[in-house]
Amino acid sequence: MNTGGRRMILHLVRHPEPVVAPGICYGRLDISAKNAGAVAARLRADLPSGLPVWTSPLQRCRELAELLLPHPAIDDRLTEMNFGLWEGRPWDAIPRAELDAWAADVGGYAPPGGESPLALQRRALAFVAGLDAPESVIVTHAGVIRVLLAHWRGLPPGEWPQLAFAYGSLTTVAIGR
Repeated sequence: MNTGGRRMILHLVRHPEPVVAPGICYGRLDISAKNAGAVAARLRADLPSGLPVWTSPLQRCRELAELLLPHPAIDDRLTEMNFGLWEGRPWDAIPRAELDAWAADVGGYAPPGGESPLALQRRALAFVAGLDAPESVIVTHAGVIRVLLAHWRGLPPGEWPQLAFAYGSLTTVAIGR
């Protein structure tokens, strides 16, 4: 990751639990979150004050980010992976052959009409490369956090699914020198 030779500290926050039925693929669906106020209160105690806050435009992230900073910066590159035709469908209604193809090529497979995790990683890394603050809060999705950490840890795509992040969790990383 090229950070221009500078060190950056990123506080990666996963959005609170979304308001969606269990078992639904909801990548880019714009749905609200549960308990954003309680999550924000907990995070304020754990985060340094005065940091810039960046957020995905999806409301489950934006609601939390606005509680952390009244006018956070919004960037589309922080949006969850585009699951294409899978969006809004129950996982058990997605054709088994498509899920098997994704499992066989974790990084490169794109759901029909969607994007691959490697494409998600490219846009998330482009976002980070453009940051000019030495320390920032980024409110985003598990997929974005997963592909960023996988890159910084040098993990092959087959190991990416092992990276799990709870709703409302905080993961702090230092990158660069």
